[in-house]
Amino acid sequence: MRREAPRTVADYAPLAFPALMLIVFFVVPFSIMIAVSFFKRNPAGFYTPDFVFDNYARFLTPFFGGVLGFSLMLAILVAICCVVIAFPFTFLLTKCSRRVQTVWLVCLLSVLSLSEVIIGFSWSTLFSRTAGITNLLVAIGLMSEPQALLPSFGAVLTGMVYQAMPYTILVLYPALVRLDPTLLEAARTLGASPVRAFFNVVTPALRNTLVATLIMVFVFALGSYLLPQILGRPSHWTLSVLITDQAIYQSNMPFAAAMAVFLVLISLALVGLTLLVGRKESAA
Repeated sequence: MRREAPRTVADYAPLAFPALMLIVFFVVPFSIMIAVSFFKRNPAGFYTPDFVFDNYARFLTPFFGGVLGFSLMLAILVAICCVVIAFPFTFLLTKCSRRVQTVWLVCLLSVLSLSEVIIGFSWSTLFSRTAGITNLLVAIGLMSEPQALLPSFGAVLTGMVYQAMPYTILVLYPALVRLDPTLLEAARTLGASPVRAFFNVVTPALRNTLVATLIMVFVFALGSYLLPQILGRPSHWTLSVLITDQAIYQSNMPFAAAMAVFLVLISLALVGLTLLVGRKESAA
């Protein structure tokens, strides 16, 4: 079927409601947030309407620059860990029977029903000294006494990887299911081992999908809020936690708005890059 271009105003009617929702719930709040980010903080009140760049200049200070760098680094590590673990797992999952695939997918969907609060406190229990996994290591003789594994960077990373893993698998699953099985058969016929065929055939064939998945998980991890607070120290707080701290506890709404604008712009840029990668993959 050939797609015809709209000819009358009535042809654009189905777009009216989505456009209205986009304007009301995104464009207007984001515009207000941009305007507030240029306001000046008033110590005696909330903020004073102005047009200053001081809020954005604070990103250049060592403290906030360190928080920004840590947030980006943590999101990158979460994205890499998720893809490295989920890619071979999803590939092996597609080789299983349909019943096994269904059971695993149902389990993954059930994990998605858990809130970030439940995930955070569950991992805090597993990493605790009294009821954590170190008690099991003591029982089998690998440790002399139980230890608390939190708060720590490893606990934050583990919790965020666990939270993002189901999304990663569900994004990779359709692409791996559609992969032409004759590619692997040809590689095996030419003498390649299963591992070599996986890295030399499957990975290059899904290069764009892997890049898009990395960007998706990066954006997801960049907005993490509760897990860094539950499992980490203040030095492990991300930019999202700092935004809340500045807006609610420090009563510095202009600076919080500036950080939020920066975070939204990064997310939008990466989402746009994901769409671009997906368009190139579709064209190929």
